[in-house]
Amino acid sequence: MVHRVAVADQLIANGEWSKLRDSTLHRGVESQMQLLAVLKLALQALARNKMRSVLTMLGVIIGVGAVICSVAVGEGASNQIQQQIASLGNNMVWIEAGGRSVNGVRTGTKGTKTLVLGDAKAIEQQITLVTNISPHVDTNVQLVYENQNWYTAVRGVPPQYLQVRGWTIARGSGFFQDDVDHATNVCLLGQTIVDNLFGTTDPIGKTIRVKSLPCRVIGVLAAKGQSPSGQDQDDTLMMPFTTVQKKIKGINWLDDIMCSAVSPAAIPQAEKQIAALLRERHHLRSDEEDDFNLRHPAEIAKAGAESQRIMTLLLASIASVSLVVGGIGIMNIMLVSVTERTREIGLRMAVGAKGGDVRRQFLGEATVLSLLGGAMGVLFGVFASRMVSSALAWPTAVPFQALVVAVAFSALVGVFFGYYPAHKAANLDPIDALRFE
Repeated sequence: MVHRVAVADQLIANGEWSKLRDSTLHRGVESQMQLLAVLKLALQALARNKMRSVLTMLGVIIGVGAVICSVAVGEGASNQIQQQIASLGNNMVWIEAGGRSVNGVRTGTKGTKTLVLGDAKAIEQQITLVTNISPHVDTNVQLVYENQNWYTAVRGVPPQYLQVRGWTIARGSGFFQDDVDHATNVCLLGQTIVDNLFGTTDPIGKTIRVKSLPCRVIGVLAAKGQSPSGQDQDDTLMMPFTTVQKKIKGINWLDDIMCSAVSPAAIPQAEKQIAALLRERHHLRSDEEDDFNLRHPAEIAKAGAESQRIMTLLLASIASVSLVVGGIGIMNIMLVSVTERTREIGLRMAVGAKGGDVRRQFLGEATVLSLLGGAMGVLFGVFASRMVSSALAWPTAVPFQALVVAVAFSALVGVFFGYYPAHKAANLDPIDALRFE
């Protein structure tokens, strides 16, 4: 624009105004000057009655702020769900012992004894779409350390379990395959157990009783917090699965097997291959149901994300009502302004202003009102979302797209609701307008 104006000034200085007038350059400069003139007139008109302009913008400010705040709350909740799902493990596929129908009586989950270590080894050897095979044996026991005790879940796992679950060790170290091979009495503690059994004492190297089995603490797991279902993930104790299997439960089967798919896209095909392999190994006929269950966190993530998306849209839709109300307020005030400035409109038309010029002027005022309200609403929405996060300890996130959409929508509200008053002003008869009292 600066370049165009400079060229225009040069043509005028050389007395070549006709070239400028007939050129595309002149049309570009003229349109930009008209736009600047419309904005200048709009700001001057709004400045004449500052209080009324502010009150008119208030509806848009509240509407935009409410939309941004609701989206921020929904986005924060969605991010939290995704983080909790990610804490379950990347691309995890979970194979769980299922139930069977015996003489018409159906057993529940983990009611079968057919899932064994040989299945885990077969999956590792024959299914190339999965890695980090992790067989598990679970139970609940009473833990005792000196005069303290705690009832918790014991998870019998191999060394690679931490990698499957994306879990790190905060202090100490993990156990190794040699510990699994020899069913060593070692364990890793979650932070909840450390707090309840040891308090501020360092548990590394201490010996606790797991049921009746003495077990040496070799590491403390990094805190993970609650799972998406609200379960405390830190209230857990991990041992070599052979130790739990042989010395605590006295069984020779597995409760479940976890593994990681090579990529998220590989999960469906990996599940099909695993199901076919296990059915073959368990000698199931084609008319028999699976005696195992296959699950993966992606199902939970998809359901959670979809429900959160619907909730966010619902909140934003409700908040948008106030933005529409703000637009109606703009239309009402602009209609009042047209009535108050009827003589001014007639005078402008009498000295050469066209209907389009008047329409642009009033439409510009409505648009400026809504844009200023939208900008202030963005600040209000960001501030309100931070207040919600601080007061309720609820995570919020304001996506940049929401800011752009909110401001753009506020501008559209100004154009939509400002068009009728602008059109009414443009169609006034100059003679009648000059006679208006």
